[in-house]
Amino acid sequence: MNWILAIPIEVRLAALFVWGLCLGSLANLGIYRLAWRRRAISPWSCTEADARPRRWLDRLPVIGWLGLRREAPLHGPGFWIRPMAVDWAFGVGCAALYWWEVAHHGLEPSLARLPRALAVLIPPAAEADLHARFAVHVVLFWLMLVASLIDVDEKTIPDAVTVPGTLLGLLAAAVYPWLLLPVISFIPGVFPKAGFLYVTAPNDWPGWMSGFPHVWSLVLGLSCWWLWCVALMPRTWYARHGWRRALGLSIARLLRDRATRTALVLGLLGTAGIAGAWLWGTAAAWIGLLSALVGMAASGGLVWMVRIIGRATLGREAMGFGDVTLMAMLGAFLGWQTCLVIFFLAPLAGLILGLLTLVFRREREIPYGPFLCLAALVTIIEWRYVWEAIEPALAVLGGLVPLFVVFCLVLMAVLLGLWRLIRGLFA
Repeated sequence: MNWILAIPIEVRLAALFVWGLCLGSLANLGIYRLAWRRRAISPWSCTEADARPRRWLDRLPVIGWLGLRREAPLHGPGFWIRPMAVDWAFGVGCAALYWWEVAHHGLEPSLARLPRALAVLIPPAAEADLHARFAVHVVLFWLMLVASLIDVDEKTIPDAVTVPGTLLGLLAAAVYPWLLLPVISFIPGVFPKAGFLYVTAPNDWPGWMSGFPHVWSLVLGLSCWWLWCVALMPRTWYARHGWRRALGLSIARLLRDRATRTALVLGLLGTAGIAGAWLWGTAAAWIGLLSALVGMAASGGLVWMVRIIGRATLGREAMGFGDVTLMAMLGAFLGWQTCLVIFFLAPLAGLILGLLTLVFRREREIPYGPFLCLAALVTIIEWRYVWEAIEPALAVLGGLVPLFVVFCLVLMAVLLGLWRLIRGLFA
């Protein structure tokens, strides 16, 4: 790590800018390759209609898109503008994120509110932790970018993006839990210390959530894992045929669909991994893994409940299931506390941009995934201030947080029901 710090910051930022350009080019490949309707709009793929081979200049980020303008008759005029902007944005974003997270310790909680005698006892974050967290956030932002633009194009988010992303988030939390967002742990009788965002933060870590031999912590972790695996299985429910007929059709599809077998194999492999971490993993590794599992299940389950309530009250699908898997991925990387902020912050951006889309483009279906990702981006960048704002409320509510969330869901159901009634009266 010392040799990296010996490099001038300007050189590091320039190298990260070039690296970000390459990742942006890879993101464009993923956007068009992982979509439901695949398109060969990439310097690394060749269309069947265009037999001309790609030139080596075409494969350079940004510059390559200027040459690919010749394919406008195939893809439409101006098709190259957005992918070229993606290259630029990810290059600038990587350099800016490094400058904020690593060079300026922008995510680290402020010590200003602590007594000076205690603040001097908390050592600064290790450079290795800062660089590792930065690398994980770059991967997360890459996944969010691909998912958002596919959602914009097709109003869907493929599992090919969110499922590997969720697995990566769980693995990262288990292998190196200090990759999670930073917080200061306040434990009665012990000096405050720097740590990572665990599942019960800012309150103490309860003993029953520790690893072996505490069985209930293993039950909690496996329950979260299998909830996610079941969510990946195909589910159909044709209520117009009656519940018996609907149940039979649902079971029949589960048995014959290949996705069910894939989810079962994934569930069994994950069960073995979680049990191994519970038995032989370090205390920090189990805390990180369990926090990521609870974050995944709670965050995805929250959006899942909103989807169910919206369909029941409005009579139509309010959110796609891709939003559920996307939120589960964010929860695995960021924890349930962060995703609670994202859940309440995303509708603000969605309301403003949604109204503009409705007015200028006359579109009624608005993809929600980009707003979740935008809220996640803002929350991560402003994490120091976000945590200072929500920490007192979480400390006071403690175990009452789930009841507060349930109350908000019930209130949402009532408001949506009233909205449907009013809309029916004026229709």
